[in-house]
Amino acid sequence: MATNTHATHVPPLGTHVREDVGNHLQDTLVELIDLSLLGKQLHWSVVGPHFQPLHERLDELIDSWRDMADTVAERAVAIGYLPDGQAQALAASKVPPVERGEIEDQVVIRDLTSRVGDVAERLRERLERLGELDLASQDVGIEVLRELEKQLWMLRAHFGTGH
Repeated sequence: MATNTHATHVPPLGTHVREDVGNHLQDTLVELIDLSLLGKQLHWSVVGPHFQPLHERLDELIDSWRDMADTVAERAVAIGYLPDGQAQALAASKVPPVERGEIEDQVVIRDLTSRVGDVAERLRERLERLGELDLASQDVGIEVLRELEKQLWMLRAHFGTGH
């Protein structure tokens, strides 16, 4: 008799816990994918005296958000939850869009700092619940939060002292 490897080799979290953990991971996945798309939009739209370094830095950030999204999605699959990174799923993102058209470099930094900060705050809230449900998934979230907060520090440095 054939067995369903998917059902028999997942962590023993229980259906409700698996769904709850998976939903928290899904919310994080959606926001990371959305950040990467927003970053590309800003990459194409940035203008101003800091265009070149900011244009290049955006590519680095986008790669980082994509890598983090992959890590989060793979954790979801590891616990038996099937993540969704398709366009329809992204409609649930709480990351606000940016305007189309040219955007001054300092506005790009301000808008990006705000959005990354909001994603980090929402993730920090999710981490508490993840810690109650599944420490391994919480650890993935902590890894993502640590990187987002490092990015925030580097983005804030553009504002100089007093911010």
